Amino acid sequence: MEMIDFLGYGFIQRALITGFFIALLCSCLGFFLVLRRLSLIGDGLAHVTFGSVAVALFLKTFALYVSIPLVMISALGILRLIERAKLHGDAAIGIVSSLGIAMGILLASLAGGFNVDLFSYLFGNILAISQEEMVSSILLSVVALLLVVFFYHDLLSTTFDEESAKTGGIKTRRINTILFLLTAVTVVLTMKAVGILLTSALLILPAVTSLQILKGFKASLLISSLIGVLSVVGGIFISFGLNLPTGATIVLFNFCVFVGMFVYGKQKAEKKEERP
Repeated sequence: MEMIDFLGYGFIQRALITGFFIALLCSCLGFFLVLRRLSLIGDGLAHVTFGSVAVALFLKTFALYVSIPLVMISALGILRLIERAKLHGDAAIGIVSSLGIAMGILLASLAGGFNVDLFSYLFGNILAISQEEMVSSILLSVVALLLVVFFYHDLLSTTFDEESAKTGGIKTRRINTILFLLTAVTVVLTMKAVGILLTSALLILPAVTSLQILKGFKASLLISSLIGVLSVVGGIFISFGLNLPTGATIVLFNFCVFVGMFVYGKQKAEKKEERP
């Protein structure tokens, strides 16, 4: 099949366009989360997303309409537990995520068990994304990215030294709230691309991959974004060509890039040490 024929399919076009914006958003936000050691928040909110999708299917409504507000509330719940209950991030994430998954299982049971729609969200299928889902994903991704750009310097300062940022007049609590809410939106958008079970990989892998070869913040953030987009686009092409699950292929492609960058970074460090 010629490449032109491949790109002529409407569902491929929708997958590539949606995947581009989601990958860009995941890579940018994931970079801040990794540096703040909040990588697992993506996994925790993904469990809540499972519960919210079960609610949407139970109510027979569009998943995004239910998932976004519920997951955003849960993200704020994690933040408040960290701030007020003095819990470590992983403990707060564990509490909220366990509640989310329990709610999902309960509602799935009341609805008569797991159905095909719920499994499609668990494992993802970006090739089946609808026109409405594509438009919603693009709009939300653009808004989230604009917020990241607008609050870039405050996010940067809070990421590296929250106490100094607070002393410097930055409203760190507001910045933390924005970061957690944007992460919630990102996790919900990602569920259709790679599935609820693999959401955290799209947040973490591009960031940790770029950090294997670069140390500068802006350069690493740019490379992280490129890796995220490359992984999604490459994963879509490979999965369609070899008839493989798209979400899993995207994540495995990303992991292969990570391994390659890890080996390259290690060899580069060894050569540097060998120099007199």
